[in-house]
Amino acid sequence: MTDRKLSWGVISTAKIGQRAVNPAIQASSNGELLAVASRDAGKARAFAEEAGIPTSYGSYQALLDDPSIDAVYNPLPNSLHREWTIRAVEQGKHILCEKPLALDAAECREMEAAAAANGVKLMEAFMYRFHPRTERVLEMVREGEVGDIRQIRSSFTFPLDRPDDIRWDRELGGGALMDVGCYCINVSRTLARREPVEVRAMANFRDGGVDQQMAGSLRFEDGLLAHFDCALTMDRTEVYHLLGTDGHIRILDAFVPGTEDVVIERFDAEDNLTPISVPGGDEYRLMVEHFADAVLNDGPLRYSPEEAALNMKVIEALYESARNEGEVVAVD
Repeated sequence: MTDRKLSWGVISTAKIGQRAVNPAIQASSNGELLAVASRDAGKARAFAEEAGIPTSYGSYQALLDDPSIDAVYNPLPNSLHREWTIRAVEQGKHILCEKPLALDAAECREMEAAAAANGVKLMEAFMYRFHPRTERVLEMVREGEVGDIRQIRSSFTFPLDRPDDIRWDRELGGGALMDVGCYCINVSRTLARREPVEVRAMANFRDGGVDQQMAGSLRFEDGLLAHFDCALTMDRTEVYHLLGTDGHIRILDAFVPGTEDVVIERFDAEDNLTPISVPGGDEYRLMVEHFADAVLNDGPLRYSPEEAALNMKVIEALYESARNEGEVVAVD
């Protein structure tokens, strides 16, 4: 163990950093946020002053050139994840990159190879996986508390009202599946503890080819099915539901539950509800503290970039299915 703190920089003044990850780094026990970069020096300076960040840079590269920065948080548009992650690791910076890690599995593996070649750590920022409730649900699944899981249902939707938002731009890696559906795919694979063999999906696409709504299914080799829906055009929902041979588990406010105490809804085979209370926690802070601990003590990350590549393999197959009127697509 070490008392040293990890020195962080963030490339971009994106809202996910401003509202969640940057404050989590500042509140963490083993990290300090030293710098922020934007392509606009004035914007970076104003952002830094408001957030209490000591240093600002008018270019991403200038931050990467700063030898005092150990690790970089990358919340750039999805289409820029690969380029700036590789640039950062080539400067010897450890990288926490927003989800999805890249535009496809091949990019994920290229980023992973670059990190390994430069001896640094790379992790995709799926913060919900660090929440105490997620850990408790996984424990319940491992212990067979509702029998064998035969079906998983998940939903993540919200209304994206800003017409100029980058998530409406296909070239930047936008779309409902990439933005919020990736959570549904990740939680389904995580709970199943194995990979699907085939998928199918239907979607509504806007002009420009970006998906505004998608519903789909994943089939696993033993017959387990995972159904999901995601949208940028509907009221907010966050839920996943595990149905087993001896009961079922339902999780509300599934991915961004806040920091208050939360509940796992466990139903037995007769549909009797037993609510299980779980202490709250800041999942963003838990994520950045885990990452910093792995860097400072040269320990393992909870999950590797290969996890991100496997998630993207499923997402790629779902897009292929949706663009071909819902045909079944094998996941290679």
